[in-house]
Amino acid sequence: MNKMDFTNLIISIKGLNDTILAQVSRAINTGLTLRNWLIGCYISEYELHGEDRAKYGEGLFKALAENLKDVSNCNRRQLYRYLRFYRLYPQIVGTANPLFRQLLPPDIAKVGLATPLLPDSETLRKSTQIDGQTILSKLSYTHLDQLVNLDDETQRLFYEIECIKGNWSVKELKRQINSLYYERSGLSKDKEKLSQMANLKAELQDVKLTIKDPYIFEWFGLDPSEVVSESQLENLLIKNLEKFLMELGNGFCFEARQKRIVIDDDQYFVDLVFYHRILKCHVLIELKLQEFNHENIGQLNTYVSWYKKNMMSKGDNPPVGILLCTERKHGLVEYALAGMDNNLFVSKYLMELPKKEDMQAFIEKQIAEYGGIKA
Repeated sequence: MNKMDFTNLIISIKGLNDTILAQVSRAINTGLTLRNWLIGCYISEYELHGEDRAKYGEGLFKALAENLKDVSNCNRRQLYRYLRFYRLYPQIVGTANPLFRQLLPPDIAKVGLATPLLPDSETLRKSTQIDGQTILSKLSYTHLDQLVNLDDETQRLFYEIECIKGNWSVKELKRQINSLYYERSGLSKDKEKLSQMANLKAELQDVKLTIKDPYIFEWFGLDPSEVVSESQLENLLIKNLEKFLMELGNGFCFEARQKRIVIDDDQYFVDLVFYHRILKCHVLIELKLQEFNHENIGQLNTYVSWYKKNMMSKGDNPPVGILLCTERKHGLVEYALAGMDNNLFVSKYLMELPKKEDMQAFIEKQIAEYGGIKA
């Protein structure tokens, strides 16, 4: 504070808050990235030198996942990805601070280099790699989790550079990959102009949101609704909806709120999940603070299909989804029935589920109480 007045007091407090938040955010992101890299390192070393590795063979990742259920994001799929992350980014070992070096397996700590990795890694010249410190400081683990999907070394390096240079958010990185930016750049005669155009409307990474990265979020065992909630109003609606359904007395047993599911490496969150003890099925509920569109019901159908494939147990009936859409003056309810074609079966479901009229009346009442929703 060069000048002691109220305006500068406010500016100074906001400035120090942003500075400290940025430092904390970077420290947490770096810690999570190193944790996941080290997990991959340990697995790699075990596969190479584990005394009892032959006992597990191809069942190693399944056995690991079963024994690491109390460790965040250590399911079988993620463990594979940590191993791949370690193999694709050996330069991270060069960032070793004293604590990090203590955590390295002895053989790795001695040589200071990762063991030979993927066959095509041997052809990648060290001079073309981005150094480990830059990777750690500029990219969150969620960025890196997207990059490990890319098999081509040059393509991956291209997106690393563009992401760092443009300060892309994870969403922007995914969008650029899906829009074939690398391929378009290869065909472009003016690559610099294409890069400028790509970054002109790019969604930038916000340090204030970085700490809400879903990986970091679950690592600390926090409630996922804090990450994905769109507004205070949505939180209030969901909270009251939960009570509303429980009060109906039709067999709803609350199971989860903001349930995270992973489909093709993308994360999605189901607003509410119940188990219906009469229908013997899961009931997924999605609330959209917007008017109905077919993308909403399509998304819910995807969730219902995922639950049908991955969460049904013996004796369960297929899951059902309820979509609640809000407009300024009324609500709309649609059901997603996982492709059920048995009319009697569908009728049974609809008899046990809340009536559309009751659900719509509930939504309209909530909108009125909270002052309406802007279209």
